[in-house]
Parts: sequence; structure tokens; C-alpha cells
Amino acid sequence: MQDATRFWSKGLQELAPYVPGEQPQGGGWIKLNTNENPYPPSPAAIAAMHEALGSRMPMYPDPNCSDFRKAVAEREGLDVGQVFAGNGSDEVLYFAFLAFFRRGGELVFPDLTYSFYPVYARATGVPFRTVRLDDEFRIPMDEMVSTESGVIFPNPNAPTTVKVPLDAVEAVLRRNPDSVVVVDEAYVDFGADTATPLIGEHPNLLVVQTLSKSRSLAGLRVGWAMGDRGLIDALERVRDSINSYTVDRVAQFGAAAAIRDEAYFRETCAKVVATRERFAAGLERLGFSLPPSSANFVFAAHPTLSAAELLAALREHKILIRAFRGPRLERHARISIGTDEEMDAVLEALEHL
Repeated sequence: MQDATRFWSKGLQELAPYVPGEQPQGGGWIKLNTNENPYPPSPAAIAAMHEALGSRMPMYPDPNCSDFRKAVAEREGLDVGQVFAGNGSDEVLYFAFLAFFRRGGELVFPDLTYSFYPVYARATGVPFRTVRLDDEFRIPMDEMVSTESGVIFPNPNAPTTVKVPLDAVEAVLRRNPDSVVVVDEAYVDFGADTATPLIGEHPNLLVVQTLSKSRSLAGLRVGWAMGDRGLIDALERVRDSINSYTVDRVAQFGAAAAIRDEAYFRETCAKVVATRERFAAGLERLGFSLPPSSANFVFAAHPTLSAAELLAALREHKILIRAFRGPRLERHARISIGTDEEMDAVLEALEHL
């Protein structure tokens, strides 16, 4: 049989794809490797999705995601025209790479950050420069400057969990008046301050969020961006050149209901944060080192084991965490926050290593 990989484009051959977390088969696992929320989605979101499975399913969904965008706009005090909806925040981020980051310039992002950024940059032909985190895993925000392309960073950063103060975000916007600054807020609801209040003063700001983490809807794949109408127009132009019906009908119904159920959202976020703080204290008692987390996971280094060794040891207890490669990452494991019972089981297993 001939090798069909010879038909791959040169760009694909050189691309190093993002590697998703392991999805275990069978029951009995404590799955803490993909930053999912341990609690179910809002009951209102589940009811809305059941309602969506009706007679209109043979028809295409609303290409403008009007009701979902309205729900986000009302919550954030924005106009509907300042909100863009996509099939997960990863799609929204990819559209932003296509829309804003120029091939003749140099995109800037942290050296230890969401690993999709270099993948997207290479896929879209955008040159990039990374800024080295300091010894406490903080982003040196005064170095986040790109006069010819753009800037992107998560707040809080992933996988390091460290948040960026809002005044530092605004300083970056002022230092880059002619470039788009994308703030990726996938984990913002667990301890950082959103940059959405800055949108009115900074037309170069794009804030990207997701339902996957704080609203327990990773399986729904809905994300959104907020920014100046001109930025949203650009994202819509990209979307409509690729797939005008990107968010399905069921997802739109569930997403709008999840956004509107503020009480349930705050309740589950508070549970995750409380468990995170208790778990982090337990790790420190066991000799782990970790920066203060503002996310729904911790970035923890065992006193003697590498992250790969820790992963292997915990697998024996049917516990999955995430280990990364690289000289600055190999000691630190990323451990998502589950229920109190799950995190107690992790601490018990660690005590016997």
C-alpha cells in the first residue's frame, strides 16, 4: 500500500498539532487532566436544549446566534453588535488569528502558555515571538509589545494559573494602540478580573470566553468574543467565508440559558474555588510547590518526582492528571479541580507515593 501522506501540503508536514488530554475508556477513573468542571450544567440549559430538539431541527440554525449574543450583551452591558459567537473559544481564537495577526509583523505571546497559540500561528503563517515568564511564572507585561501584528495571552495564564491584574492588561492595550490585543479568558471566572469593562475605551481589545469551564458545557463547544464593532465585523467576515452556520441550534439554546442562569453559575464557581484552595493547601503540606491559582486547576511540582513520574504513579490509582514536556514544564503537573471527594482521593494517593 502506498503512503498517502505524500499528498500532505508542506505546511501540514511541518505543523506540530495540539495534543488533547487523554479521554479514558471505562469507568472508575478520576479524570483531572482536561480542566473540565466536575458539576453538571445549569438545569435551565439542559431544559433549553431539550426544547431545541423540536420541529425546526431540519432547518439551519440562526447564523447570527442572536439570542445567545443578546444574553451575553445584557450580562456584560454591551451592544449585541459587540459580541461574536463561535463553535468553542478555540474556533473564535483561530478566526482572530486569521482576522488580525499580520504575516509581515510579529505576534507576541508568553513562552509558557496555551499551546494552541504557536499551532495557530504556524497554520496561518504568522511569525511570532515569545516572552519568557519570570521565576514566579508571571507574564512580564511590559514586554508584551507588538507594533506590527498583535498580542495574545490568557488571563489567568494556562497552564501556570497566574492571573494578570486589570491595570496591567490596560497598560498593554495602551502600549499597543495599533495592534489587536486578545485576552483569552477561558478561566477568568475562577479568580481573575475580566477585561470587558475596558472595551469601550480600547477599540483594539478583543476578549474571548467560553462555556466549557465555568459553565460546565465543554461538550457543547460554544465560545464568544467581545470587542469593538469593527473587530466583531472582522470575525463575522472570516466566519462567513468558512462556515456561516457554525453554532448549531441545540448549542445556541443551551448557551443562552446557561448565560442567563447567573445564580447557578456563581454557585458552581464558588464550589470549585473552595475545593481548589483546600486542595492546594493539602499539596503544600505534602511538600509540593505551586503558584497561587486563579483557575480551575493547579500547577504543582512534587518535591522529588517529575510530572511524568507523578502521572505514572497516579495512574496506578486510576487518577489522570496532565504532564507536559520541556525544561521549564517537566517538573510541574497540571491537576484539574474535581469534587471534594475526588480531590481527597488524590491527596490520599499522594500520601502513599
